[in-house]
Amino acid sequence: MGTTTRQEARSRRHRRSRSRIRGTAERPRLVVFRSNTGIYAQIVDDDRGHTLVAASTADGVEADGEGKIGVARSVGKLVGERALEAGVTMVVFDRGGNRYHGRVAALADGAREAGLQL
Repeated sequence: MGTTTRQEARSRRHRRSRSRIRGTAERPRLVVFRSNTGIYAQIVDDDRGHTLVAASTADGVEADGEGKIGVARSVGKLVGERALEAGVTMVVFDRGGNRYHGRVAALADGAREAGLQL
């Protein structure tokens, strides 16, 4: 038996949570992917298999606060604003196997500030 890498452990946690979390047309899923350099969020309707809205650090957002956490909050606000424009008001939060802490929590807070219900 070998040791488990952090990526394998996160992937296992994500699979476990995805067995319970499902996005519908009425309440799609807000998916978060966190890399070392950026954070990505998309809102997915799992019934149709479509991404409705997406936002990431690649969109050139300005930090709303200090460092990476401030950038994550800005990405959350941006995805929340785009979701409201698309007619989405309620979502199911999928933390992607990450702890609800730091950048992941900041993104969720930013989406709430924009008006999304998580």
